[in-house]
Amino acid sequence: QRLANGLPRNVKECSSATQSLHESSRVRAPSGQNGTVRILLVEDDRSIAESVVEGLVANAFVVTHVSTGGEALAAADHDLILLDLGLPDMDGRDVCRQLRKRTKAPIIMLTARGEEVDRIVGLEMGADDYLVKPFSPRELMARIKAVFRRVTDGSKAALQGEVLRFPGVTINAAGRTVEADGRPVELTAKEFDLLHFLAAHAGQVF
Repeated sequence: QRLANGLPRNVKECSSATQSLHESSRVRAPSGQNGTVRILLVEDDRSIAESVVEGLVANAFVVTHVSTGGEALAAADHDLILLDLGLPDMDGRDVCRQLRKRTKAPIIMLTARGEEVDRIVGLEMGADDYLVKPFSPRELMARIKAVFRRVTDGSKAALQGEVLRFPGVTINAAGRTVEADGRPVELTAKEFDLLHFLAAHAGQVF
């Protein structure tokens, strides 16, 4: 790894804190073929990507790294996607929107844009979480754990084949689909999990 003093602060933080990832607990997550958990990292900054990849591999993830939006859209399916917004060929938000049309895999956006409007737009495009640079490896792992925990909880509900019906609204846990007045409603994984949780606990105050 290149840890020259001239590197940006966020790169040095990611690199110097990589060791903390080795000490992190393993993440329990939905697995792909052969029991592996596959993560697609879309990041054009090679130094940051190397640090992130090293930490993820140390936690037993199988990582595919690409540096452009075009490569991300051409990549095979993965269990989770880490998507940088500042890509050289496409706006990361457009990449996110196109990925969401074809996959239900959780998407965590990685970006230096910390303004509230940017976070809101990213989530509306289909992202499940948003991580602002510079971030620590521990925070990244915590976000990945939280996203996979939501997915796992949703999968458990789906296995029960639960269908919740309300006036004008049907929530199908098995298919993870929602209909309003007979028409399908497109939701991100996070939005579906939240809606299903609230609907399953109707009448309760949180």
